[in-house]
Amino acid sequence: MSEYGLYIITDERISGGLSHAEVAAQALEGGAEVIQLRDKEMSGGPMLAAALEIRELTRKAGALFIVNDRLDIALLSGADGVHLGQGDIPIAAARKLTPPGFIIGISVLTLEEALDAEASGADYLGPGPIFPTDTKLDAAPASGLDSLREMSSKVSIPLVAIGGINYQNLADVIKAGASGAAIISAAVAAPDIMASCKELGNIITQARKER
Repeated sequence: MSEYGLYIITDERISGGLSHAEVAAQALEGGAEVIQLRDKEMSGGPMLAAALEIRELTRKAGALFIVNDRLDIALLSGADGVHLGQGDIPIAAARKLTPPGFIIGISVLTLEEALDAEASGADYLGPGPIFPTDTKLDAAPASGLDSLREMSSKVSIPLVAIGGINYQNLADVIKAGASGAAIISAAVAAPDIMASCKELGNIITQARKER
């Protein structure tokens, strides 16, 4: 599972009325290897309930479950890990609260941030946005494939690229050195999430063979 592969981030705003758990269920049927629960507005109780549902689904599917930002929700739901932003609690502080084997990923934009995160003990990095994205309203300017290639050559932990990744550019992202791709709109907003995930997963498999 260290390759991470097809990493789907849930988003109820663009899912056509589906809940986080319903999005996760369809993505897992399509072969998603990681599900991240992300909701910046949901309060603690409902988010924990959603996390517990997704934890059960991912356990049955043999997939990883990551919670965005909320270490408390990740720990209470028995998630495999948490994904932190640059402004969240430091990795070292999070480690004091987490069990052995708990995964900590962190968003990075620059090579300096990537190297710092690796040195701090991150399990994987989330470089991006690689391409322009409308999903994250406060996203930084796109960093591009060259930045991803440079980062891949300088760090040894997996890179899960994010930001504007779709059918057209996913292969390029994997060939540029990403272990996996965090995808939102191309899967979650699709008319058939399961079919979209299958197609995206096939692109990743083929791109790995060609890199």
